[in-house]
Amino acid sequence: MNVPPDGNAALTRTRAVRAVPAAVVSTAVCLVVLALLGAGVRADFGPQLRLDAAVSEALYVGDDSAAALHVLLEVLTAPGTSWFRAVVFLPVLVLLLRRRLWWTSAWLATAVVLVGPVTSLLKEYFGRVRPDFSEGGARLDSLSYPSGHASGIATLVTVGLILAWPLLAARPRRWALAGGIALVLLVGLTRMWLGVHFLSDVVGGWAFGVGWSLLTALVFGALAEGRASLRPTS
Repeated sequence: MNVPPDGNAALTRTRAVRAVPAAVVSTAVCLVVLALLGAGVRADFGPQLRLDAAVSEALYVGDDSAAALHVLLEVLTAPGTSWFRAVVFLPVLVLLLRRRLWWTSAWLATAVVLVGPVTSLLKEYFGRVRPDFSEGGARLDSLSYPSGHASGIATLVTVGLILAWPLLAARPRRWALAGGIALVLLVGLTRMWLGVHFLSDVVGGWAFGVGWSLLTALVFGALAEGRASLRPTS
């Protein structure tokens, strides 16, 4: 792939090296957010629970919402599911394997496949029940914190951006980042519109998805021209 140069090679290399400490700090912040919100859930922290309840009541579309609206929301929330991640990333994984990019393939598989099971383990630990709407969260037996759809879409977008970033010029990078953020926000909102998650579930899911993606990227070397990072070809 031909990629327009983004400054001289030395500047590009310096920016890449700076990505590692930035990723470390971002990972730490995300995990702290996850832990603090989770601690509030386990401790029944009043201000957090009241805010969650107020936001849930304000955003839930209602038990008597039109069937077409419910179908639309189910479509919009789909990018947070495991099957959607598989559809998006399986062709990418096959391409990476065909090009013998073993470390990149291992990172992609680890980040995308394991985020679901790890989120489920976190749900079991924090033990939060779903919002109590007769046509919303109360229909589901699974637990609520953190949101699996929120962590899933945050992982999909973060991994996708890390993979594509070295291959994109400056303007496409900005568009990719803006589009990714919009998609993450949209999926998170659909979880509250559908009445299946509280605000802190969604924020905790976002934090875990981003933190998990960055943590695995650091471990496998997917940043800063590491062994799992992609490089543009000229």
